Amino acid sequence: MSMIRDLRAAVRPSLRKGSRSAYPYENTRTDAAGTAVVDCAVYRDGRRVDANLSPDEALRRVRASGGHEFVWIGLHEPTEREFSGIATEYGLHPLAVEDAVQAHQRPKLERYDDSVFTVFKTIHYVEHAELTATSEVVETGEVMCFTGRDYIITVRHGGQGSLRALRHRMEDDAELLSKGPSVVLHAIADQTVDGYLAVADAVQDDIDEVEIEVFSNTTGTGRRGGDAGRIYQLKREVLEFKRAVSPLLRPMQLVSERPMQVIDPEIQKYFRDVADHLTRVNEQVLAFDDLLNSILQANLAQATVAQNEDMRKITSWAAIFAVPTMIAGIYGMNFKYMPELGWKYGYPTVMAVTVTICVAIYRGFKRNGWL
Repeated sequence: MSMIRDLRAAVRPSLRKGSRSAYPYENTRTDAAGTAVVDCAVYRDGRRVDANLSPDEALRRVRASGGHEFVWIGLHEPTEREFSGIATEYGLHPLAVEDAVQAHQRPKLERYDDSVFTVFKTIHYVEHAELTATSEVVETGEVMCFTGRDYIITVRHGGQGSLRALRHRMEDDAELLSKGPSVVLHAIADQTVDGYLAVADAVQDDIDEVEIEVFSNTTGTGRRGGDAGRIYQLKREVLEFKRAVSPLLRPMQLVSERPMQVIDPEIQKYFRDVADHLTRVNEQVLAFDDLLNSILQANLAQATVAQNEDMRKITSWAAIFAVPTMIAGIYGMNFKYMPELGWKYGYPTVMAVTVTICVAIYRGFKRNGWL
């Protein structure tokens, strides 16, 4: 099996069949470092060799192995106190540690002396029966990775972006996992970007729905055009999507092009595949933004046209009703001597003339498209 096929299979559940449903170490661990540690394991030749070590014990074992092992620690929303022990033991840079604890960081890649700190924004599509002006379309989370020569520490914030299934799939392929921490970093990046692709397809369906509604003659409620509130809300959600995707472009290009001490050169070239997919998603998101701008402008233009049409109709009917109003006003004046007041056929003649004039005006407006 080629390397690229192994890497892609590790992050795509659809390509892996018969995976185990439960592992003895799935539950959150509690140790001296705090309760934020979800999993901590040492790997030798791609196989898990010990799952009952604390982070500091795992590091000592790895360092004693002479570079033949590495440790993978997973944490979920650690506090400063819970993370401080691990940060000190592994020599993590204080600025990166601060970012990992506080979260809400911009996607980025920072290189330190012997480690790389990477921030990924995870995106989850929120299913909804109907898109409304308050619908939440995407949810975001964060996965932060500290990658060294013999360790990788993942810190997750939010309810999305779980790495448990990814860890299980990679443990099923010892040959792949034997490549070390850099292959884990690649798998996380690949899974994150693949999530972007899936969300982009779902958001495209929502945009298509709004576009069809705007350019249809009437909606199910009888209104012309679309709901501007729905369009604006969808535009806000696309903007959140854009904030997760666009800043990650440069870091992925850097990690795929520039040599880094902690990234295996054999693995580094496969980050190009991730960067290519990310570029594709970024282009889609930018296109979504432009398309929604056009849809919103079209919707506003349709609303203006509809208002003009309504005003023309109101004006036309006002002009028609002005004729009998004017005639009734003239003959309602209390003058003793007025034309045809004493004529036997005066009343029906005036009524006939009034109706004739009104019909003529109506036909004129109808012919000109005002009615």
